[in-house]
Amino acid sequence: MFIGEYTHTVDDKKRISLPSKFKKELGTKVVVTRGLDNCLFLFPWKTWSEISKEMSNLDMKQADARGFSRFMFSGAVEIDVDSMGRILVPDYLKEFGDLKSPVVFAGVHNRIEIWNEKRWDAYKKKIESEAEGLAEKLGSIGIR
Repeated sequence: MFIGEYTHTVDDKKRISLPSKFKKELGTKVVVTRGLDNCLFLFPWKTWSEISKEMSNLDMKQADARGFSRFMFSGAVEIDVDSMGRILVPDYLKEFGDLKSPVVFAGVHNRIEIWNEKRWDAYKKKIESEAEGLAEKLGSIGIR
């Protein structure tokens, strides 16, 4: 399980070092794709395989299912983690996430989100101000 928040820089060769707390669980091959809220989602290979199987059950006759599948899969790329624990994120994904140094890695259970630091700070402030209301909504649907 991925938890925590870590700030890292993008080096001169456009590589990003993964947080040391995440390296072991990630392994040597990861998948990075467009995420929601204009961040990137980073998955261990095994988790991506499981998500892929779940998404294969979506009804392709539904426009929303087709659209979300396209969003997730067309943007996805397999990335090898180098011996120093760094990844090279393709330019099209860096542009999507507006990734400029520094970037924030946020552990979110089965995935890691990679954020533009300023965008993350703004998003975090918004969510923190709404936390009580979100908890109440989740409680009303039976999540404790």
